Amino acid sequence: MNNNQTLDSKTTHCPCGTSLTYDQCCEPCHSGRAVAETPERLMRSRYSAFVLAHFHYLIKTHHVDYLQGVTEQQLAQGKMQWLGLEVLSSTQLSEYGEVTFKAWFIEDNQLDAIYECSSFIKRDGHWLYTEGQQMQTRLPGRNDACICNSGKKFKQCCAKRLG
Repeated sequence: MNNNQTLDSKTTHCPCGTSLTYDQCCEPCHSGRAVAETPERLMRSRYSAFVLAHFHYLIKTHHVDYLQGVTEQQLAQGKMQWLGLEVLSSTQLSEYGEVTFKAWFIEDNQLDAIYECSSFIKRDGHWLYTEGQQMQTRLPGRNDACICNSGKKFKQCCAKRLG
């Protein structure tokens, strides 16, 4: 799904990779009707916000002390086609959490991933993203399970999107 696509929130699985529909999963956070109750929930809702171009939500859930001047307009300049999210680990203490994930995308016909250990803090009952440690990952092999969680082999699925 790329940033220009829309989805039927009542029938389409949420972009964050859960088995729930968007209206049951990330949409309540995006609309302000709910807040993410865990660091992983916030990270998943932030991933969905990237996919759906809800850049206001990304700014709102980024701790102001770590924002470094990033704006909605800057976020909107990306031309990524998001493919899937893989949560590798998630930990939470009372006011601090970390989530390690891979967010796969295609940009300029090249496959890549944001592989990051993200840090979160809880302020006034709300989890906020602070910063992340970027890591390198290997690209999937042709016979690996596809990164979009389709259940197909990579070569039979997302690899076909590459030129």
